[in-house]
Amino acid sequence: MTALRMLMLALVMSALGGCGVFQDMETGGKEPWVKPDTPPPVSDTESLLLYFQNIKRLSGAELGKEHDSVSQTYARTHSEFDRVRLAMVLSLPNTPYRDEPRALELLDPMVKNWRATLHGLAFLLSAHIQEQKRLDGNVQSLQSKLDALKSLERSLTEREQSGAKK
Repeated sequence: MTALRMLMLALVMSALGGCGVFQDMETGGKEPWVKPDTPPPVSDTESLLLYFQNIKRLSGAELGKEHDSVSQTYARTHSEFDRVRLAMVLSLPNTPYRDEPRALELLDPMVKNWRATLHGLAFLLSAHIQEQKRLDGNVQSLQSKLDALKSLERSLTEREQSGAKK
């Protein structure tokens, strides 16, 4: 029975794929990151979580294409779904596309609107980005303190060496 279910699911998914349910990003589809052997997401939130899982795995060049694609799609649709997708791409650490202020700006209308379809996910992503910014600020502060201590140590060492020469 399990094998029969899997076969039925595969047939249904391939039929749906032919009908355009699983469109690619350039045509504005919502599930281009769903693998053929997995069931389709049941909600936009689940789809976006799968999307985030997918973009975390992309190489630099692929991420560049994805950034361009999602930016163009959002510019065309201005949908909540594409707004969250773009915010996700902009929030990825250690990428040239990281732009936390822009990501927070994109999420802000949905965070403030309790009735927004993706309010919960937008709130979670916004909180995550804000926490990451706070942690980055702490790291920068600690780095500044460490640099100051190193400078003090160098000046004390130089002072000791010049005192020993006299």
